[in-house]
Formats: sequence, structure tokens, C-alpha cells
Amino acid sequence: MKILHTSDWHLGQSFFTKSRKPEHESFFNWLITVVKEQDIDAIIVAGDIFDTGTPPSYARELYHQFVGAIQGLGCTLVVLGGNHDSVSVLNESKALLSYLNCHVVASTYGDIEQQVFPLKAKNGEVGAILCAVPFIRARDVLKSQAGASGIEKRQALGDAIKQHYATLYALAQKKRDGLNQAVPIVATGHLTALGVTQSDSVRDIYIGTLEGFAADGFPPADYIALGHIHRPQKVAGCEHIRYSGSPIALSFDELNTQKQVLVATFEKGALAQVESLPVPRFQPMEIIRGNLDAIERAINTSSVISNATEQHPAWLCIEVETQDYLTDLQQRIQLLVEDKSAEILQLKRIRKQQNASMSPVDNIQLSELSVEQVFDARLALEPCENEDDKAREKRIKTLFLEIVENVHLENDDENLASGNKSNTVSTEEAKN
Repeated sequence: MKILHTSDWHLGQSFFTKSRKPEHESFFNWLITVVKEQDIDAIIVAGDIFDTGTPPSYARELYHQFVGAIQGLGCTLVVLGGNHDSVSVLNESKALLSYLNCHVVASTYGDIEQQVFPLKAKNGEVGAILCAVPFIRARDVLKSQAGASGIEKRQALGDAIKQHYATLYALAQKKRDGLNQAVPIVATGHLTALGVTQSDSVRDIYIGTLEGFAADGFPPADYIALGHIHRPQKVAGCEHIRYSGSPIALSFDELNTQKQVLVATFEKGALAQVESLPVPRFQPMEIIRGNLDAIERAINTSSVISNATEQHPAWLCIEVETQDYLTDLQQRIQLLVEDKSAEILQLKRIRKQQNASMSPVDNIQLSELSVEQVFDARLALEPCENEDDKAREKRIKTLFLEIVENVHLENDDENLASGNKSNTVSTEEAKN
């Protein structure tokens, strides 16, 4: 049996006001070709189908068109909810799509039996048992306890996620035993695993003490298909625990990573191999760095720009190194691409340090920094000349991180209480 693993489509994303619709259309056409050529039996989409909880109509249309196209190939499709997805949006077409050989698991709330089911190969035989785990919301697996500290709450969430996996895996084993045949057990997930490399477009979904989920918390499944991290990678060096990554670059810093989908092949009830298939880049994009002279040379010699067309101009991120603040910087850079098939979507000013006392974030826009980076930049201005100063700096930073964590926890509790009062999922989804 062959299972294709992909994730983090983010249909409907607006990239510096630019629509990604043409790229997603091209990706779906490419993916359909791969399914035919590789004779894929099932596709697992490990979360973040849409970029927001209220995706534009064209994004929903693309989604439903793809489901229909895959059904015509006799391939099973499994759609899992991510932290960007609305549970109600995914569930609104769930019943209808079930007639098109498409399983939708939007949340862990509800009947647990519906989260463990067989995946059939094209010949009609059961090829694997799937533990379908979407993004796990704390309110679905954990009861809020008054008086619990931040550390206790995060530890409890980690334990609850681990227990959820264990429960589904035990049920999968039971179902496999009933088949009287050797079939693999496959699990999924949409979370941050410890030790992975993230990108600018990934937003942390577990904070504080639960910075990531440990690999030993996963069940001993034959393959674990993960989503949420946009860079393809193995978890803890394990060949069978994988992030497929997003199929298109969702931020400029992802351009250095080859996008891919994964094909897991199973033979005699076990994982035989995992093959990565590179996804073509459907939109020309490039980051250009340096001073004004270097940037001008790079623009004039760029193969990405020269191969672009008026219909598909290159999207550029320009990072300018300057020693002085130039009031006409934007106009100067714009003149460099005036006669080119290129558009500047992001312009960053990186001011060189002239002495050791200068802040490394001079002339960087506040919107480009995280809360922690702003705090660190301010703290760096304070004198730190002896051991007492260093101890004081450490205490201040510890207190700050505790405050940030408590703010996040209070927001979680407020949203949890609001969700319980209204008995709906829409309120909780608004913040995701």
C-alpha cells in the first residue's frame, strides 16, 4: 500500500496582499499527476487545509474540486483539522464528502471510534489502520483546574495528548486483531514536536513549559504523518515520524527549503520505505540582500527575475544594509526593478552596527519583532558589568517570561469558559 503524506496547504492565504490561488491550482494539478503515476492508494493531509477559520469562497471551491478529482482516481482522502482550520467549516461538508471516499476529522471532540478506521487499498482490501489525530485543542482533552500553576497546566496538557494517542493506538490494535491479517498502524498529528526547525510563517501553538511534544510520547505506530511545521524533516532522527512541510513557500525564509510531499510504502504489514517527491516552485520568489550596489547587481543578474514574465512576475524580499538612514530608500529600490518583471513585496532595512553599544535592531520595524525580541532589545540597553548585574538581568527575564506565559494561559481559560457557556466551537476557533 502507498500513502501520500502532505500538510499545511493554507488555502486562501494572502501573501503581502497577493493571492496564492494560481499556485494552489498548479499544486493540485501536479498532485493529481503524482497520484496517477505513483499509484497512490490514500492521501493524508495533516492539518491546516485553510489559512484562516473563515476561508474565502475560492479556497473552499479549490478544496471541494480537489476532493472530487481524487475520488475519480479511486484514492482515499483523509483530511485533518489544523490550528488554522475552523472545526465548523470542515464539518459542514463532512457528511457529503464521506460519499466521495473522503474522511474528515476536524477535532478530537466526539466519538473516539470515528477517529480510528481502516484505510483501503485500490483493490478493496484493508491496507492500514489509521489513528486520525488532528490539532488537539486543550478543551477537548483536558478539564480546567482552578489554582493550577502554568507549569502544572502545561504538563497536564502534554500528558493528556500522550494519553489520547495511547487510547487511539490501543483501539487500532484491537481493530487490527479483528482482521486476522498483518496491516500497519498509521498515526497523524498537528503539533510542534521537540527539536524541529520552524519558519517565520509558523505560529507556536503550545507555549511555556510545553514547547514541543516529545517523540517518545507518540505510540509505536509504523508511520506518523505530522503537520504544522512547514519545513520537511524527521522527528528525533526517526525515519517513520515525519513532517511533510507545506507544498508552497508561505514566507520568504522558506525559500531555502525544497518543498516536498512524502510517499510511505508498506509491504507485508510494515513500512518498507519513505520517498520524498520534490514539489516544483510555481511562483518565482527570491530574497536579495546587501548594500544598494550589491542589490542592483543581484537584480540585474538574477535568473529568477530574468525568467519571470509580466503575467507571473517575481516576488522579491529586499534586505538593505545601510549605515545611514535613507529617507528615499523605497524609491531608490523601486527604480531598480522598474523595467523588470518583478514586484517588491517586502523591504527590510538592516542598519550596520557602527559601535558595540548600538542595538542590533536599530531601524527594524516593530512589526517584524516578537514580544520576546522587543524585550531582549530593551534589556540589552541596561548595564551588565558584574555578577550582580547578570543575576538581576536573569531575574528580570525570568519574571518577564512568567508574565507572558500567564497572559497566554489567562486567554486560554477565558476562551475555554466562553466556549463552555455557548456550547459551540466557533468562539474557540476565532482565536486560532
